[in-house]
Amino acid sequence: MNTALPQGVLMPSTSEPPQIIVPARDTIFAERARRFVALAEGHALGDWLRFLARLTQAQHDALQTFGAVPLPNATALEQAHSHAMPPLPAEHWTRDAGWRAALLGIVGTLKSDATQAVQQSCARLESATPQQLEALAEQVLCAELHGDDAVLLPFVAAALQVYWTAMAAALGAEHMPALDVAGVCPCCGNMPVASVVRPSPDANNLRYLHCSLCNTEWNLVRVKCPTCDATGKIAYRHIEGSDTKNGEAVRAETCDDCQGYLKILYLEKAPDGDPVADDLATLALDLLVDEAGYSRAGPNLLFVTGNS
Repeated sequence: MNTALPQGVLMPSTSEPPQIIVPARDTIFAERARRFVALAEGHALGDWLRFLARLTQAQHDALQTFGAVPLPNATALEQAHSHAMPPLPAEHWTRDAGWRAALLGIVGTLKSDATQAVQQSCARLESATPQQLEALAEQVLCAELHGDDAVLLPFVAAALQVYWTAMAAALGAEHMPALDVAGVCPCCGNMPVASVVRPSPDANNLRYLHCSLCNTEWNLVRVKCPTCDATGKIAYRHIEGSDTKNGEAVRAETCDDCQGYLKILYLEKAPDGDPVADDLATLALDLLVDEAGYSRAGPNLLFVTGNS
C-alpha cells in the first residue's frame, strides 16, 4: 500500500508514523505551484517565483497525462532490498523516452507567455536531438548544474522530476528499502533538497528529508547531519527580522563537523509550505551561510546560478 499523504499531514493518530512517504501524484506539483504564487507576493524575486509557479503547474499538467513506464521487476526489487540499494537509481536507471515527451510538453506550455530568454531556451530544447537531451539529463542527474547549457538544465530537471515522481508514486513505499546511508533517497539515491518537520498527533514533530528528484520523503532523526551523521555540532541559523512570508518557518541546519548545511522547513509555522518552493524563496539565507563557510548538502534542481 502506497503512503501518499496530503501536504502537511503525517498520519492519523491510530497509525504508526511512516518511515517513507511517497509523493502524491495528483497534488504534489499543484500544491507547489500555489506555494510559489503565495511566496511571490511582495517578494524581491517575485517575477522569478511566479515563473517557477508556471513551470511547476506545467509539471503538474505533464504528470497527470504521464503514461505507464517500466519499473523494476521482482528480481531487481529483491536485489535492491538485499543490497540496501535504491530501486530506481538516478545515475544508473535506463530512462524511458517518456521523460523527453514530458519535457516537450512543459516547454510548449511555457513558451506561449514567457520572456525572450525563456522562449529561446524552449526553442533550443524543442530543436535538440534525443541524444542532446539525454546528455543534458546526465548533467542534471549528476548534479553538474553548470556549463554552456546551464540555462537549459532547470527545464530538463523539471521533466526528470515528473518522470521520477511518477515512478516513485507507482512503486510505493513498500518497495523502497532502508539504506545504509541515511542521507540519500531510498527510492532514487539522490540528495535531499531540504528537510521538512511535519506535525504529528503521536510524535514530537518528525523530520523528513525531501528528495530533490523524485519527491519521496524519508525519516531522519532530529538534530543529526544528513551528510556526515554527526550530532554534536549542529546549529540552526536564520535571518533576523526577515520580512519574507516564510522567514520564521525556514532555518539553515549547519554542521561544524563537515561544514555542510541543509535548510529545514517547519510546517507547524507554514502549513502550506513546500520544501522546493520555500527553499528558493529564501536564497538570502543561502548567501548568509555560504559566507559563513558552509557548503550546501543537496541541490535544488530548479536553480542554476545565473539562470533567469
